[in-house]
Amino acid sequence: MAKSSIQLEPQPQESLSGQSADPTSSVSFKAVEPLSRFSEFDIHLFASGKHFKLYEKLGSHVMEHEGVTGTYFAVWAPNAKYVSVIGNFNYWNRGANALYVRYDSSGIWEGWIPNVGNGEVYKYFIVANSGEELEKGDPYALRWEEPPSTASIVWDTWYEWNDADWMQTRGEKNKLNAPVSVYEVHLGSWLRDPQDPDRRLRIPEFADRLVEHVKECGFTHVEFMPVMQHPYEPSWGYQITGYYAANNKYGTPQEMMMLFEKLHQNGIGVILDWVPSHFPGDTTGLFYFDGSHLYEHADPRQGYHPDWKSYIFNYGRNEVRSFLLSNAVFWLDRYHVDGLRVDAVASMLYLDYSRNAGEWIPNVFGGRENLEAISLFRDLNTIIYQEYPDTQTIAEESTAFPGVSRPVYTGGLGFGMKWMMGWMNDTLKYFERDPAYRKYHQDQFTFSTVYGFTENFMLPLSHDEVVYGKEALVSKMPGDEWQRFANLRLLFTYMFTHPGTKLLFMGGEFGQTSEWNFKQSLDWHLLQYPPHLGMKACVTELNALYKKEPALFEHSFSAEGFEWIDTTDRENTVLVYSRKGHSPTEKLVIVLNMTPVPRPNYRIGVPMQGMYTEIFNSDAIRFWGTGKYENGTYMSEAIAWQGKEQSISVNIPPLAAIVLKVW
Repeated sequence: MAKSSIQLEPQPQESLSGQSADPTSSVSFKAVEPLSRFSEFDIHLFASGKHFKLYEKLGSHVMEHEGVTGTYFAVWAPNAKYVSVIGNFNYWNRGANALYVRYDSSGIWEGWIPNVGNGEVYKYFIVANSGEELEKGDPYALRWEEPPSTASIVWDTWYEWNDADWMQTRGEKNKLNAPVSVYEVHLGSWLRDPQDPDRRLRIPEFADRLVEHVKECGFTHVEFMPVMQHPYEPSWGYQITGYYAANNKYGTPQEMMMLFEKLHQNGIGVILDWVPSHFPGDTTGLFYFDGSHLYEHADPRQGYHPDWKSYIFNYGRNEVRSFLLSNAVFWLDRYHVDGLRVDAVASMLYLDYSRNAGEWIPNVFGGRENLEAISLFRDLNTIIYQEYPDTQTIAEESTAFPGVSRPVYTGGLGFGMKWMMGWMNDTLKYFERDPAYRKYHQDQFTFSTVYGFTENFMLPLSHDEVVYGKEALVSKMPGDEWQRFANLRLLFTYMFTHPGTKLLFMGGEFGQTSEWNFKQSLDWHLLQYPPHLGMKACVTELNALYKKEPALFEHSFSAEGFEWIDTTDRENTVLVYSRKGHSPTEKLVIVLNMTPVPRPNYRIGVPMQGMYTEIFNSDAIRFWGTGKYENGTYMSEAIAWQGKEQSISVNIPPLAAIVLKVW
């Protein structure tokens, strides 16, 4: 098979149409017509790593040409000497529909095939310069077959959106000084068919119930674990083959859009997990795409991920940068997504991540920082905040790399927020301890506020903490059943009153007792039992409290909004702190009792003179608490205590938190 000798000149973009081909048309077409959607400027942007809307150019696009509907195909394969489109429409004949290579050395092969429309399955047949023959899915395909089938599908992202009210006002919900409470969801295991627990539901079967539940619990946003096409279900979506395709296991692209639209119509934002850190070595995917290491580094010291047995993008190759930047923008543009949580940022920032000496290559200055990935992040966040300023990017980053959530113009990476992994680790270790020994570990508990304002932190209790034998959150807690649930309510109250935005993995909101299993539904039947109903009620009221009280969100990332009042009562293991809003009178006092011993008439210092009213008590009867140690309204007294001129005496329930507001 010889490379086509036809040289293409750039053509103006053709008009799109969903009309069927006219069977009476007398126009005679070649098997592949030499059409192009690329301008010279497109090629320049692509080659310089600055094109962020490649999904409008590469991939498959239904187009009308001379009154006939067909599909334009374009694929980047610079190491190929022959590329054709194969599918049912040509009986998978490798020689029937050969694409043309562009004249400009871009490595793009393209052409328009008549009478091919939406729903056609296809692959690219590639003959590499080495003579190796490959069959590959389309890196820019908008839909793929459901595994184990591996072909791409001609599709579109046309959708008649009905979420204009949300899109016009979402900036208020997504800004950094707004309350952001995220519910993390894995679509394949949130709910399964009650009649057939092994059957994964499709989006239309559970969308309304999911939206209703999120709204009822009061979360402001949903973060979906990767919804992109992935062939290996145990990867939970983090091993992606179709970066531009909604996972066909859950429904069509339009059904995914419908879910996001329903969330928006109910005032709930949508965040997607995005995975630019690695991709799998599936034979039909990105790996070794055109018979060369096109998307990944050739040297395994740079291109192979030892932890995940996958391949690392070559962030220094401009066409790969354009692929990734375009993909991030694609989900914001075509799916109306409100934010991206970027997975495994630490693995991208460091060349020696999870590698021993001799297993990595230093940067040009001899250091361990991945300068190309750092540059990519800065470009990514600059583009997103320029084009979509009412959205957010969130980094899952577990190291002390400086400035992750600081602006690019100050030398930062430019993310809006960063996961506070240290808080999560320290807090869970503390709560897992027997309450009798917690007094010896107060420094571990309070350490988060030492560095808590160096970044814009989100507090995550994510899927990673309730899987692989780590147990469900409530099962990590010590004591009998009552104490375990009381401990978890205490943990959640601490989380919602600690500076930073919040994230809770599905099931935690009602005290799921078994660890997460991606193959099965959450245990919704538990909601018939009082402890779980109480837990759901507690989380619902914490979300309401968080959204209602400016002191809990106006200074989420600033030391101005937080003050420790007392951390010295180790013997009783009681901690007291204050949260503050913009107004001098917007102040809350939070008291945590880390032991099962109630503390009646416990005196605490308060930040100002005034009337203090209990507005939340995690030991309330409706939460499955004792309800025996409630507080009313108290006038502060001029009794100096805990470094404050004013103080009050309160009742502190066992393993519980109370929140007091000054009036």
